[in-house]
Amino acid sequence: MTETPASEGNIHLASGKRCVSVGHKTHITNATLLALSRAGVRYMSTRSIGYNHIDVKYARSVGISVENVTYSPDSVADYTLMLMLMCVRNAKSMVRRADVHDYRLDDVRGKELRDLTVGVVGTGRIGAAVIDRLRGFGCRILAYDTFPATSVDYVPLDELLGHSDIITLHTPLNADTYHLLDCQRIEQMSRGAYLVNTGRGPLLDTEALVSALECGRLGGAALDVLEGEEGIFYADRRDRPIESKLLLRLQELPNVIISPHTAYYTDHALGDTVENSIINCLRFESENTA
Repeated sequence: MTETPASEGNIHLASGKRCVSVGHKTHITNATLLALSRAGVRYMSTRSIGYNHIDVKYARSVGISVENVTYSPDSVADYTLMLMLMCVRNAKSMVRRADVHDYRLDDVRGKELRDLTVGVVGTGRIGAAVIDRLRGFGCRILAYDTFPATSVDYVPLDELLGHSDIITLHTPLNADTYHLLDCQRIEQMSRGAYLVNTGRGPLLDTEALVSALECGRLGGAALDVLEGEEGIFYADRRDRPIESKLLLRLQELPNVIISPHTAYYTDHALGDTVENSIINCLRFESENTA
């Protein structure tokens, strides 16, 4: 075991091992996959739900099967609801004012979820858990998924965008969902709507989002994931400049909440992740032992 991400520089650690477990924080290059294959690795378990940091097709071409893990969806679902509430109650502005002893209520009047329509894009385990929580608030819920799998009011994506006061993203990132919300689709959103993303950063066209926020088209956003987060999130950047102008602009805006890809980060979910990664490797070994 090593804290250092898998790379060509530490392939020797996998020598003679058929299974490896990797994290989601670092892109696994094709060169690393090839080196792992030459070292005898035949199975990779990624301690994440998403695969977007691994070229699964290339891994398969060099003889490595890749599998993700499941973990409690409650970690991300709870966090998503927290971000929604922070958006509609103007939490960022309120806390910033309180920090400088400005306790006026001039612009911090909020909204109640029961008065709003929430659009859930992606209704897998996490999206379904978000829907379960939203029912307790009494709001109207709309959903979009190419494979409907839960009891909810499914509508076309364009209809969801036009009728939702809050839109939350929980769909996997792939070629079909890259920039799922681009300039055109953000323009279709209800004026003053809020956008929450705890899925993957590239589901959202960040430049289009910034433009919509700056002109007042949207009411706000809460982003736990961001395009170009690699090398920034999970690192101490207090003494180094941030190259991402979009991230810096988003953090300046009073109606935008940024957190560093931490929605999944709970004791329970991490325990599930480690346990299920080990189970995946053991199952592969038992099924592929001559």
